[in-house]
Amino acid sequence: MSDKKVSIPESLYEKVKERCEGTGFESVSEYVTFVLREVVEEEEEEEEEEKEFSKEDEEKVKERLRALGYMS
Repeated sequence: MSDKKVSIPESLYEKVKERCEGTGFESVSEYVTFVLREVVEEEEEEEEEEKEFSKEDEEKVKERLRALGYMS
């Protein structure tokens, strides 16, 4: 996989650079890549959780639809 470049404001770069000092990250790029991966993974997990209905949740929805007359 080839790397792509992303532009960020210089002020943000400087803040990130300061955060990198004293950590295990060797560069701003390495730190930003780590943070972005964490954010993307968290978002994907949340999306997956939203897609999943337990059988109990599904039954509750069906019961409510029946009570409202949408299902028999």
